[in-house]
Amino acid sequence: MEFLVEFEVNIPDGAPRSEVEDRERSEAEAAAKLAAEGHLARIWRVHVAPGETRALGLYSANSRGELDVLLGALPLYQWMRVSVTALEPHPNDPAAARTGVSRL
Repeated sequence: MEFLVEFEVNIPDGAPRSEVEDRERSEAEAAAKLAAEGHLARIWRVHVAPGETRALGLYSANSRGELDVLLGALPLYQWMRVSVTALEPHPNDPAAARTGVSRL
């Protein structure tokens, strides 16, 4: 299954800069691992006001439960508001047409 995941990161007031940097570094490592495992296909930044951080990710997991476990293990998860949309194949998907795979 594929999922579109929107992340809004809210760093708590007073969080030590060293902790923020450690979590951000660990988050990059976690994203690379999820990509290597085939769970994270793409990730984008969303343009927002200065001081806000949002991202959209295209994830793959066997179930919503598995996705929740993957997201819950992210180093920044405690500081995130997460919105998940389950995706289904569309008959007019140009990517499916390029690969010759019918997704109906």
